[in-house]
Amino acid sequence: MRILLDTHVWIWSHLDPDRIGKRLTQHILDPANELWLSPISLWEFLVLVEKRRLAIPEDPGDWIAAALAEAPMHEAPLNHEVALNSRNIKVAHEDPADRFLAATAAVYDLVLATADERLLAGKGFRTLANR
Repeated sequence: MRILLDTHVWIWSHLDPDRIGKRLTQHILDPANELWLSPISLWEFLVLVEKRRLAIPEDPGDWIAAALAEAPMHEAPLNHEVALNSRNIKVAHEDPADRFLAATAAVYDLVLATADERLLAGKGFRTLANR
């Protein structure tokens, strides 16, 4: 399976792994699966730190570099097709980051691992619930 981690799943995997469900943890740890991350997740992480909604004891860029070194992932680039698809994806809200992540999953044929019920109820892309 090719799994795109939602931003919170990626952050939890490094800062609070107990928040990730047993089933999703098994998928993440399975070496047969590919793990993917969007640059949008790095951007969201930086915004959370800037708004002080997430506290880390080091420089955010250093934290990202260490997290990516510890658990390398495929990059799911933001491109024109993803941007265009972000407006066609069916999600229950207008959060631009979530729309980009859902569109990324659709364009690259990835399964979006998330705990966000609004994304889990979306249409036009596949999801994997945090359970």
